[in-house]
Amino acid sequence: GCFVFKPSTKKRRSSEKTAHDFRSGSDDSEDTELRFVTCQSLWNQIKSETEQIQEDLNKQLLDNLVSFLSRSHSEFQEKTTEWTCRMKFREIPTAALVLGVNVTDHDLTFRGLSDVLQDNITPYIALLEAKDCPGIKNLMQKLMGQLMNCDVDVDSLEDEDCVQVSQNRIRCSMSSLISWYESVTKKTDSETPSKKRNSSSRHWQSPPVVVIFKDMESFTTKVLQDFIVISSQHIHELPLVLIFGIATSPMIIHRLLPHSVSSLLCIELFQSISCKEHLSTIIDKLLLTSQFPFKLGEKVLQVLINIFLYHDFSVQNFIKGFQLCIVEHFYSQPLSVLCCQLVDVKKRVYSLSHDQCENIRRLPSFRRYVEKQESGKQVALLTNDSFLKEETVKLLEDLHVYHENYVSILRCLHVFTSSLPKYPLGKQIRELHCACLENRVWETEEYESFLQLARMLNKTDLVAMLQQCVEILMSSSGKEFDKSVEKLKEFLTQFQNLEEASQERDVSVSSQKELQKKTDLYHLQKTLLELKESRRSKKLTKFEMLRFEVVDYIDSLVRKYLVPADDRTLHEIVYFNAATVLRGHLNAAPRTALHTALNNPHWYLKNQALKCDGGGISNKAPDICIVYKLHLECGRLINLVDWLEAFSTVVMAAEEPNADAASSDQVDDTIHARFIRAVSELELLGFIKPSKQKTDHVARLTWGGC
Repeated sequence: GCFVFKPSTKKRRSSEKTAHDFRSGSDDSEDTELRFVTCQSLWNQIKSETEQIQEDLNKQLLDNLVSFLSRSHSEFQEKTTEWTCRMKFREIPTAALVLGVNVTDHDLTFRGLSDVLQDNITPYIALLEAKDCPGIKNLMQKLMGQLMNCDVDVDSLEDEDCVQVSQNRIRCSMSSLISWYESVTKKTDSETPSKKRNSSSRHWQSPPVVVIFKDMESFTTKVLQDFIVISSQHIHELPLVLIFGIATSPMIIHRLLPHSVSSLLCIELFQSISCKEHLSTIIDKLLLTSQFPFKLGEKVLQVLINIFLYHDFSVQNFIKGFQLCIVEHFYSQPLSVLCCQLVDVKKRVYSLSHDQCENIRRLPSFRRYVEKQESGKQVALLTNDSFLKEETVKLLEDLHVYHENYVSILRCLHVFTSSLPKYPLGKQIRELHCACLENRVWETEEYESFLQLARMLNKTDLVAMLQQCVEILMSSSGKEFDKSVEKLKEFLTQFQNLEEASQERDVSVSSQKELQKKTDLYHLQKTLLELKESRRSKKLTKFEMLRFEVVDYIDSLVRKYLVPADDRTLHEIVYFNAATVLRGHLNAAPRTALHTALNNPHWYLKNQALKCDGGGISNKAPDICIVYKLHLECGRLINLVDWLEAFSTVVMAAEEPNADAASSDQVDDTIHARFIRAVSELELLGFIKPSKQKTDHVARLTWGGC
């Protein structure tokens, strides 16, 4: 059953008021058009960046597939010994493309693959989905329809084996496909073949025919078997290449196909990058950069990451959620007009009106900033708009510098945390980023564990980490790291000149090996305590003193630059923190929406005639809404005859307002049919079910309301 729970009225009114405040603030705000243009421009930049990232991530995979298809093509073209042997055994070149369980991202990969193949290998590509190919006849129709560039309506051709090409009807068979292929590959340039296929001279004289099964797991075994067996018998005439899109494991090929069929395939395995690596790259390029002024707050970022990890592993859905955050931020925040590139900030700040200056004064972070100033400056900030604008420009410039420094030090800290056992602050940089946004990371227990482990690193690892940190800080656009780079280089020089006694080095190495053992938390803490006690009882070596100094210096950088964004003034302008609003958009509540649609259709249809006050039932409402509201008044079992009479009374109220309720034998056949259809729809939605106790009754499955 479907159970609807009514939320607290007080809580609902509070959330509705907040949403109304956002909307009213948005509607009355100035510079609405400028905010829209800024939002659109920002999203276009982010969209182009994400497309470039995805292209770079898939480049190696696509290059390998192109190389595979080129080899298969050249073997057929040149009639080599290898192709002759393969033809003798009737093997079809097949690429098993393992893409992962993030099925919603597969379309983008296949579109990119199709474009690359059409540009470099062959114009003859067909992408097949299981929902369009329930049988071998449907598969051949779709295949030939796509290859011949003609639209195929599978429903209209359900009982036919032909496709319409120009004015001719071609039978959907492998022999027809071979005849078509021979005709198009033998055409001369003077015959002006299709512009698309002849526009590129990169295609060979006999390009392969590539058939891509986008969701192999969803295809029925019989369809795959029949197609493979038929194709293998004509492989010497048609250079066919198969690509299987696999979401789970390559073993699915052998589970779907018996050995007699799978032996007809010459399979080569290709693996795409994992969706987690893809997500980490997206976060690294979009959020951990000063290129884009818009940022996500910790709770909002955590919502998007949780949806990714616990629902669909879809990077595309993560990007859509990110887009939703941008739109919501620019729509609900009147000061988002200042969320722009640094070069445009000054011009926009000085063009602010008095009302927008008052919006700045209302920001909680700005109030805290004013409270820390001396009395004279406080008065100027709260009364003088010109002085406020000058101060706002400085604060926004400081915020931009903060972002640059934050990202650089975050990467340096990640160099250390990702190399330690047990990953006290997380292995991925996104986990470390969330920890730093949430609170002061140096006050957490995980950070204390990190410091203890870092103070036990051996010389080789420590030097390598320092070298990476030097490279990160030198490549940073921040101007405050010159002294830090010099300090780290000084540490490296000291390590190079440092010569330790063999006994001390052995102790350090043994402690590091002890830490690197896979053990539980209890033994790890015990080892740390023992090492701590042993150090108390002996004098520290020069290496250990230098190591402590390095860790303390990294700790000072963390405390200086990794301050949470919520502590920065005017962070509300560039940070989106409305996690509740985002969760309401992304986490669907189908029960509530369904009850609202059936109980109050005016909410969605916006028809004033459907409005009912006092819980009444409008006769102009859709039939299913009338039936639904009547069923809410019934108990566990509903008498269909009484239900029909009540439905008839409501429907006929407008036509005969003064007439008595019609009896069941006088009900119009049309009303009876409408009632049956409405009840069937209600049963399909899961609100009622037939009762075995009484044949003329139905059982109600839901209780309560929203």
